[in-house]
Amino acid sequence: MSIPVVDFGAYSINQPDVSDKHLHILSKQLKTAFTEVGFVFLTNTGISHEEVDRVMDISEKFFLQPDELKQPFSRKSFAKVPNHGWVSLETERLNQRRPGDLKEAFNVVSLQPDIKWPSGAVKSFQEIYSPFYLHCKELALRVLRVMAHSLDLDPEVFLSVHRHVGSDKNGTTLRSLYYPPVKCEEAKEGQLRCGEHSDYGSITLLFQGSEGLQVLSRSGEFIDAPCISGAVLVNIADLMQRWTSDRFVSVRHRVLLPPAGNLRTRQSLAFFVHPDNEALISCCDGSDKYPPITAGDYLIERFKKSYG
Repeated sequence: MSIPVVDFGAYSINQPDVSDKHLHILSKQLKTAFTEVGFVFLTNTGISHEEVDRVMDISEKFFLQPDELKQPFSRKSFAKVPNHGWVSLETERLNQRRPGDLKEAFNVVSLQPDIKWPSGAVKSFQEIYSPFYLHCKELALRVLRVMAHSLDLDPEVFLSVHRHVGSDKNGTTLRSLYYPPVKCEEAKEGQLRCGEHSDYGSITLLFQGSEGLQVLSRSGEFIDAPCISGAVLVNIADLMQRWTSDRFVSVRHRVLLPPAGNLRTRQSLAFFVHPDNEALISCCDGSDKYPPITAGDYLIERFKKSYG
């Protein structure tokens, strides 16, 4: 199995719209990718490599600070958006059968004016993160439109329930991930940088700084996902699989420990796209394959498992 690569230039965020011809071509390509593999690389999206580097650079500065400077921004310290903020090392366990993941994260859920942002040594954090969040949002909405078209659905089926991205009425999260150096002999038995899991919401956009991600193939083997410069890796998440009655597939993935002696760090940026909290997600083909559930309730269920 290999992950397909699709040129998204005809509907990049720099284009005002997409022609019917290119919409048809992109729809066919994404449908094939999401029904057969669950992942696709998009090139020429309009999000520049330089912008991704800026976000990763300021993120690294934040993560390299002492924990006491990160603690005021810890997850659950933001009352209206409990998933917003810093997640410390080994706090999250995406595979419940393994020890805590060897990673830190910073989650940006809300862009509302009352949100407190890191400052001091990372004073440009907000001004770098906010436009990147909005660019990811724009790209995600375009991908959702193409996905709806590929299933012969009205685009509003998906777009109408992603109206509140960036507010406390929606769980969409820009997550910066930092994997510190690991001495394999000091890791707990079975511990990984990121345990096997599938994502929770609609789709995920992933920007990788280096290789390390593995994706589960249809044959049941984990394969290495390449790191393609300038490309965005997009995958289907669990709510979208329910929504489409399993036509689009959500695939498990993980990040292994580095080889013995490799003490390099790893960074990535993930934009986890979720429907609005109050949106009732039911099978869009009218079947009862999955019971209806609100996106907010589903997200809470999944967080309980990840954070124990």
